[in-house]
Amino acid sequence: MDICKQRCEMIINSGANVVLCSRGIDDFALKYFVEAGVIAIRRVKKFDLRRIAKSTGAKVVISLADIEDGHEQFDPSDLGSCAKVEERRVGDWEYIFFEGMSLQSCQTIVVRGANEFFLDEIERSIHDSLCVVKRVLESNSLVAGGGAVEVALSVYLDDFARTMSTREQLAIAEFSEALLIIPKTLAMNAAKDATDLIAKLRVFHHAAQRAGPDDQKKKDLIFSGLDLIAGKPRDNLKAGVLEPTMSKVKSLKFATEAAITILRIDDMIKLIDPEKMAQMAGQR
Repeated sequence: MDICKQRCEMIINSGANVVLCSRGIDDFALKYFVEAGVIAIRRVKKFDLRRIAKSTGAKVVISLADIEDGHEQFDPSDLGSCAKVEERRVGDWEYIFFEGMSLQSCQTIVVRGANEFFLDEIERSIHDSLCVVKRVLESNSLVAGGGAVEVALSVYLDDFARTMSTREQLAIAEFSEALLIIPKTLAMNAAKDATDLIAKLRVFHHAAQRAGPDDQKKKDLIFSGLDLIAGKPRDNLKAGVLEPTMSKVKSLKFATEAAITILRIDDMIKLIDPEKMAQMAGQR
């Protein structure tokens, strides 16, 4: 107990006012921290310890032993700095909040809701949003959303198919038709008239692709996508409905590769039951 008291005093005398421990802290040891006005938190996950240490500029100390002289000491340089550490109640539980960390490289998002299912859905939405931002930063490029890319590609491929004089024209036309599944599904999920909306979008994109070099108004129609609230086409670039270019390109590539793989399967090999094979061998 005396050795433990000396260790606690070493930590307190170094200037520490918040102590985190990955294991338990006995009550008699807590007494010294409480008397010195030090916040001592026990059973902190190692992952959280490392993350807090990295953000505050602190070091995770495993042992107080000094290899050089054989004595125990606590180096004040191992301490980190943080503007505020306090306990707050969120919902039914108390949490320790660290604010204003000196080398802050991460943030915590506190999600609150009516029940676990609602919270899980919010968490998935936040995760998807963060992944979209990550993709945008990786590719450094955006495209208009709401079916604008798919309809533009469909119109372009339709025109391209008409230039082919071989049976490849049919494959290109079917690919063009398949691209319209995305805007159709979006419109149907919003309980809108998919046929009417797709027809309007095709007109806009056809006009944009045929526009002359001086006709900027028609050229801007290339960003036309679905407004599923009003149920009409709009400029999704101005409306802020955007998607990462990388995700769009990859989804088109994967879909195309999957279709090609299926089309390549033109034969089926069926294994005969071993007993039937034996019977057939006997008959021969």
